[in-house]
Amino acid sequence: MTENDNNVQASGQNVVPLLENRFLKAYDLQYAPGKHYFEASRRGGDRLVASMNDDEFKALLPDAVTCAVIIRRQSESAKLLLSYEYRYPCARFLLSPPAGLIDPDDIEGRTAEEAVLHAAEREIEEETGISIDRDRGDRLFMVDQALFSSPGMTDESNAIACAVLNVPENCNLNINYDGVSGTEQFEGSVFIDHAEAKKILKRGRDEKGNFFSVYTALVLLYFISGLWEE
Repeated sequence: MTENDNNVQASGQNVVPLLENRFLKAYDLQYAPGKHYFEASRRGGDRLVASMNDDEFKALLPDAVTCAVIIRRQSESAKLLLSYEYRYPCARFLLSPPAGLIDPDDIEGRTAEEAVLHAAEREIEEETGISIDRDRGDRLFMVDQALFSSPGMTDESNAIACAVLNVPENCNLNINYDGVSGTEQFEGSVFIDHAEAKKILKRGRDEKGNFFSVYTALVLLYFISGLWEE
């Protein structure tokens, strides 16, 4: 696509759309005459992070949410719930926390934090079958509002949320994927204690020898840090 009326200005850059479909868009950020910087994004040209002023940037609503799901029982140490989810660009099942895009239904009538937590609760239930029970003292809170995946290539961002679930001794968690749809595929879940989380981080691979995403690493680090207990 050549320059046209769809171009927008962003922080002194002329932004030229190159590709657009439902899930992925690409732009040429022409930051000087004859100078090009190419960006992939989930956002339309009028919502690019590059086009935001400082106040809009600081109030950024992220594209997606990643969830640290921590299981607590009185008789044992806390465990982190992770799943093996198929990631098409890597063509493998990778060790992953529950995660997903923030939908318009999550946003309407809510603040950014409320939207993140609404999406987090929905994604946890869809990808694990677990419902958050506040009557038994379960907690759901936001850790980070927006972290950029790879800001040298994309303005995609994820919030980080944490769910701490107080599971009764006689309750067996029935992990299921009945709520997933579309391209989502899973191959089992694991409950990881502090020692195993440290081993995974140290070797940089899961138990199958595969690498994992930066968000998996972040959730593992957050779990073993104990910050979720404060």
